[in-house]
Amino acid sequence: MSAQIMLNIEDVNKSFGGLQALSNVSIQIKQGDIYGLIGPNGAGKTTLFNVITGLYQPDSGKFELAGKAYSPSAPHEVAKVGIARTFQNIRLFGEMTALENVMVGRHVRTRQGVFGAIFRHPAARREEQEIRQRAQELLDFVGIGQFAGRTSKFLSYGDQRRLEIARALATDPQLLALDEPAAGMNATEKLALRELLVKIQAEGKTILLIEHDVKLMMGLCDRLTVLDYGKPIAEGLPAEIQKNPAVIEAYLGGAH
Repeated sequence: MSAQIMLNIEDVNKSFGGLQALSNVSIQIKQGDIYGLIGPNGAGKTTLFNVITGLYQPDSGKFELAGKAYSPSAPHEVAKVGIARTFQNIRLFGEMTALENVMVGRHVRTRQGVFGAIFRHPAARREEQEIRQRAQELLDFVGIGQFAGRTSKFLSYGDQRRLEIARALATDPQLLALDEPAAGMNATEKLALRELLVKIQAEGKTILLIEHDVKLMMGLCDRLTVLDYGKPIAEGLPAEIQKNPAVIEAYLGGAH
């Protein structure tokens, strides 16, 4: 497989009881792209997202990241492979500081085990300092470095979203998967989010994005897949998607 393909999934199926939530879904995301998943409510976007990131186990399908097969068996295993995600509903450690939240994300890449941490070996202390430094760098990168010591539950909504992204980036992902990061944001916050995602892309990261704000997606994504009733109905450039009759019908037809 081409080294330029970051994520390749083929013929993914997932059912819940008698409901076929995903039916033979295949997607290829090129390295360095911002790739969007859109579709009406109930189209299967979140189910596909949860399968890719290990929250749901697929009934069948092929999964490759950067040319290597992986099994979406559990979220922490997928994180080790190189996929980090955020959730539609913010999931921060509310009583921890912003810095501590990001440090938690970074610990997925630690080399020293529990033994070293307990007995405070010099190597463990050095690594902890490196983790702290990297966490601060990431807070600076997403624009909230000045709030490193603030308890996360006291951050503004937009800054909490930025903190979630910083924590995801702390795992050093090859693919950053964002589940409706603009949900609940006002126009100013959405513009700032767009600028941040472009900045992350400029650092060489590949981004998979679910978002209901179609205008934001059309102006941000390199390519998109449109799902409807668990099946892909269109894939391509934003300009192609906007003119696709099947997409127009899915969003504007009487059934929706």
